[in-house]
Amino acid sequence: MGCCCDEDDGDILRHLMTSNFTPETLPSSSSSSTVISPMNSHFSALSSTDILRIIFEKLPVPDLARARCVCRVWNSVASQRDIVTKAFLAPLKLKNVLGDPLSGSFWRDNTLGKFAISHRVMRGDSVASLAVKYSVQVMDIKRLNNMMSDHGIYSRERLLIPISNPDILINRTCFVELDVFAKREVAVLYPDDVPDRRSTYMAYRMSSEESKKRVFDSLKKSMHVDNDTAQYYWTVSNGDPRAALAEFSADLQWDRQVGHA
Repeated sequence: MGCCCDEDDGDILRHLMTSNFTPETLPSSSSSSTVISPMNSHFSALSSTDILRIIFEKLPVPDLARARCVCRVWNSVASQRDIVTKAFLAPLKLKNVLGDPLSGSFWRDNTLGKFAISHRVMRGDSVASLAVKYSVQVMDIKRLNNMMSDHGIYSRERLLIPISNPDILINRTCFVELDVFAKREVAVLYPDDVPDRRSTYMAYRMSSEESKKRVFDSLKKSMHVDNDTAQYYWTVSNGDPRAALAEFSADLQWDRQVGHA
């Protein structure tokens, strides 16, 4: 989802203005095209942090992300953890989210694709049997875990299972984790909301830097590039491995097109 400069001040304020504002209540010098901007010194209400908190606490995640791009004051309020967390949890009726994401873009999306169930791989498990157990598609499991074949299951301690029914999330606690196979940060659900401490994925919460290094190394291997090139795409994508791969692929495609021109 785009953020900065996707909408002008008027687009954002239209989400915030109440129905009490009518043409009759505006100054006589105003026209139908007049836009009240937060940068307008005559409208200081929208630069008050107390008022902004009241407004932002009612915004959904997409509008909150847009609000952060209006000005520094809005960004400082809209980025507060309690406001961001409330917006992230509310639509899906989640109880709590634990962990600090490495990428700031994590909070800009709380659709079902952001969440997954952690399944510890057991003897006899197969992708097909797990798809039946969790009522999801085989290809969706493979896509989320970046699996080329069913045999990839045997080299892993766990699989992430996509969530198709939002009711699963009601009153649950999820854990922000950077998964080395999925190459992305995911809000993970565990049985009884208790993480499996035998799993190496607990390393994310114990040492985020170590997990970050593991994902970076995996990214570099996937792109088949040197360390500096991988670091460049890691930086421009704000630490989002999937975005880094997408950016790298787009550049490769452009190079091929120019080469054939």
